[in-house]
Amino acid sequence: MKEYILNDIKVLTLKSTVKKAQKVCMGFPITHIPIVEDGLLVGCISESDFQTIEEEGSPISDFTDLIDFFYAVNTITVLDLIKLFADNDCNIMPVLNEEKRYIGYFELTDILDLFASSPFLYKQGVVIVIEKLTKDFSTSEISQIVESTGGKLLGLYVSSETSDNTQITIKVRSEDINEIIQTFRRYDYAIVSQYKDDFYLQDLKNRSEYLQKYLDM
Repeated sequence: MKEYILNDIKVLTLKSTVKKAQKVCMGFPITHIPIVEDGLLVGCISESDFQTIEEEGSPISDFTDLIDFFYAVNTITVLDLIKLFADNDCNIMPVLNEEKRYIGYFELTDILDLFASSPFLYKQGVVIVIEKLTKDFSTSEISQIVESTGGKLLGLYVSSETSDNTQITIKVRSEDINEIIQTFRRYDYAIVSQYKDDFYLQDLKNRSEYLQKYLDM
């Protein structure tokens, strides 16, 4: 992750003026500006807040109530970093080293591009959304089901979770997706997504059409 740390934006200090901050915002499409004092991160102020301040000549220190404090460490994982971006509704994430000193920032577009290049996304496969009782959910069972039917599990993530049910999105590679789907059903997984090769749903459809014809007689 260290190779994605940027320093294109010159950091501001508490002595910097609001006008200077507004100029920085005009030069970069950013949601927040890091404020740093003596190498230590003070926090960030949002671009929208800076644009509403009329006292352009005033120092940032006059508006410390607008400062939000969030950051990432330089050893953070991609998924944890994406969650940080989402939690703080920002496209700039200050980065601190092991000594908690400011060393730059991550940009959201770079991190999303990095995530998009992961095998889970770019490798050819079929995405299946399954659901099971939360108390019975097991990643090892999912992997076993896929592999027992001759498939290969390319990746998975929990896409929805409540106290009752857990929804999992998986990506698999297999010559017989229908066999994988039916095996999940035998293990009490509900298939949330639909597929043209799902013979179970096709059989239900045929039975329904037959019943309707019978009722119309």
